[in-house]
Amino acid sequence: MAVKVFGADWCHMTTDTLDCLKRLGVEYEYVDIERDPKAAAWVRAQNGGKEKKPTLDIDGTVLTEPDEEDLIEVLSRCKMIR
Repeated sequence: MAVKVFGADWCHMTTDTLDCLKRLGVEYEYVDIERDPKAAAWVRAQNGGKEKKPTLDIDGTVLTEPDEEDLIEVLSRCKMIR
């Protein structure tokens, strides 16, 4: 999957990001970092030791806590949306 979302079920920023991806029709894989220690370690490695949610891997581009505008920009650049 070209879009992976690392977050937590209780995190409103994670759910907002997932909702945005659904509205845009973008397929993604969601990983709950509270249930996956390896994924949590990857998130910390991307964010200077902090567990920032959500952290996304979009075709090799890492986004941390993106707003909708930043998310759409990267998805467009990766040709996942028009």
